[in-house]
Amino acid sequence: MSQDTAFRLNRRTFLGGAVSGIALLAAGPALAQNKTLQVLSHRVHQTSLGEGEADLLAAWKADNGADVVFTTLDSNPLMDRLFREASLAQTDFSVGYMVDNRPTSENATLFEDLQAYQDADPIEDFGDIAPGLVQGMTIDGRLIGIPVRTATQGLFYNEELLANAGFDAPAKTLEELVEQCVAISAKGEATGMILASDLAVFPVMFARAFGGDYISQDFELLPNPEAMEKALTVLADMFAKGALPRSYATNKGEELLTWMQQGRAAYSVLPFARMGQLSDPTLTEYAGKIKVTAFPGSETLAADIPMAAVVEAWAMTIPGNAVDKELGWKFIKEVSSKQNTLGMALNGNGPARVSTFLDPELTGKNPFATVESEVLATARGAFPPFGEAARAQQLFLEEVQLTVLGRKSPADAIAAMQSRIQPLLPA
Repeated sequence: MSQDTAFRLNRRTFLGGAVSGIALLAAGPALAQNKTLQVLSHRVHQTSLGEGEADLLAAWKADNGADVVFTTLDSNPLMDRLFREASLAQTDFSVGYMVDNRPTSENATLFEDLQAYQDADPIEDFGDIAPGLVQGMTIDGRLIGIPVRTATQGLFYNEELLANAGFDAPAKTLEELVEQCVAISAKGEATGMILASDLAVFPVMFARAFGGDYISQDFELLPNPEAMEKALTVLADMFAKGALPRSYATNKGEELLTWMQQGRAAYSVLPFARMGQLSDPTLTEYAGKIKVTAFPGSETLAADIPMAAVVEAWAMTIPGNAVDKELGWKFIKEVSSKQNTLGMALNGNGPARVSTFLDPELTGKNPFATVESEVLATARGAFPPFGEAARAQQLFLEEVQLTVLGRKSPADAIAAMQSRIQPLLPA
């Protein structure tokens, strides 16, 4: 290689490197503006915000130079992970979704008091968020979560399967519901009702149909034992007569939707928000034939006691040890806006804002929004939060399952619940 050639190569290499260096320096500030917000949630929270071209947060991400990365888990593992992360010296998750039956006086102290953020940079029309939901996330006077999702339970039914069994309308009382489920199962075309054994929602709903409950808001266990005994008797009788599937003991909550989509069950109890997936012709051949109504009370339920459906609410929190609390609040504020609340509702999310239920865009797409708002008016959580709630629920479900399968009498199950769960309740 000649000296001239070597010079030209060295000069070219130098200039190329210099240009690359200048480009990197120029890009440096832009690259530095890219931030990543880590969010810990359930998958439904991510999907309700849309993805790709349907991303409801696209403009917000651009304006804030931020990406949002979701880590998603099922409900119980999600809560365990959230509390574990919030207990560390620091967590990368600046937003965590929390279900309303989990915050206690002890673990609430791990999360930011969001009232200070609300005072400094308020959420749009905060009073429009259902006050009862806000109260549920206010622990010892500290607002630790902004409600974002409600899952109000309704009674879904397949009117074609009902008609095939000779019924022209859904049940108006619990007794009618049992009668229809038994008749439908006997016909053999489908199971009368599909329920899951891993969620307290279902036995609690049946107990409330008789005026009872699992744990009252002031932590009284089985405030009406006779009502719970009646509920367990009904469930056990339905199983014995084939109105519940033989697979009841292994049925999980996520399977209920599939059973209804496939026409394998005439009835189920699901959040109203599931209607979007049950009315989509690409997902079910029964689109337009699956409808939802309020879960009925027993004909013996006193007129002055409303049937209280179970509602589960999720809220967005900021761990006290989060790495970017400011960006976390900006995310919460954006997600909580009226526009995004409506957008999430159109994607199947149960809205936390009262006004969203009456929005013409939602009612035009979801004719059952009004029914949901009426059910939500008297609904309440399956049980209040306390330190041993997860363990207590596990024991409760064990006794329910043994009773439904006919391995224990309802009276014995009630006695076992009282002896096993009472010690776990707050003093």
